[in-house]
Amino acid sequence: MGNKKILLITGDFTEDYETMVPFQALMAVGHQVHAVCPDKQAGDTVATAIHDFEGDQTYTEKSGHHFTLNASFDRVDVNEYDALVIPGGRAPEYLRLNAGVLTLVRHFFEADKPVAAICHGAQLLAAAGVLRGRVCSAYPACKPEVELAGAEYADIAVDTAVTDGNLVTAPAWPAHPAWLSRFMTLLND
Repeated sequence: MGNKKILLITGDFTEDYETMVPFQALMAVGHQVHAVCPDKQAGDTVATAIHDFEGDQTYTEKSGHHFTLNASFDRVDVNEYDALVIPGGRAPEYLRLNAGVLTLVRHFFEADKPVAAICHGAQLLAAAGVLRGRVCSAYPACKPEVELAGAEYADIAVDTAVTDGNLVTAPAWPAHPAWLSRFMTLLND
């Protein structure tokens, strides 16, 4: 069972499964998980989107749930957290424009704390400048950003994950079992 304090950074149009599943699964094994979004407070919600693979050239998007944040971004002290989770969806696209978010992400790498990013979460990692010399998986459309950030893009099956040091990444929500298993292994080391 867990006993770590984990920060989950999210925002509007985060991928529903990639936010809700790790949030609930990590709490289910005893970790304390704080979900935050810039400019929002505990009790506020973010809109989620459900991305599915239905044979089109890219994923389809449908409205998801309203995910309730349980902590306030402006009150986060990164030194109090043991690990970071970055869900995908469209949220990383605009979260990467927030200097405070980028500083937060860099802290977890500088302190060598476990980080789990999935799908478009790699956009946030690339913008934070923490991918150089690493192996990173992501949604295939993020491959150019991963490579431009100096990382090797891990072109792996959609239901698998890759670990490189303190970083666990995966292409999309079908990888939840592998991604969360690898992340929990890092949490227990």
